[in-house]
Amino acid sequence: MRLVIQRVTKAEVIANGTRTGTIERGLLVLVGFEANDEEADLIWAASKLVQMRIFSDQAGQMNLSIQDIQGDILLVSQFTLYASTKKGNRPSFVAAARPELAVPLYNSFIKRVELLLGKGVQKGVFGADMQVSLQNDGPVTILIDSKNKQ
Repeated sequence: MRLVIQRVTKAEVIANGTRTGTIERGLLVLVGFEANDEEADLIWAASKLVQMRIFSDQAGQMNLSIQDIQGDILLVSQFTLYASTKKGNRPSFVAAARPELAVPLYNSFIKRVELLLGKGVQKGVFGADMQVSLQNDGPVTILIDSKNKQ
């Protein structure tokens, strides 16, 4: 499971011409799944996401989490996070989980994040053609991978 976490002052996603999610101060999170992801990956990633201290405190130090600032989260599925560019110039996505596995993982991840956050999250539409816009704050962009916990 991979996440691209972006600290934002605002973000929105439009799917099939309809705004499906919008937030002000918070995190825009692109999330991708691979075939061998399981519940343990979701638990680790959800906990890491809501507890990560990437918001500035009054001294300007990154000491506050999304929970601390009572910010919002916008979750967007993105299978291209598992692109392989090893061969040729056309990316391969064979490592990405197929929709029949990825959709339940995505829905379970949303529920886990909402439970830990104590409120609902905004989201995109799985598998849809989406336009995502954001105003990155910092910019701060963090990559995490549940198989490479660094």
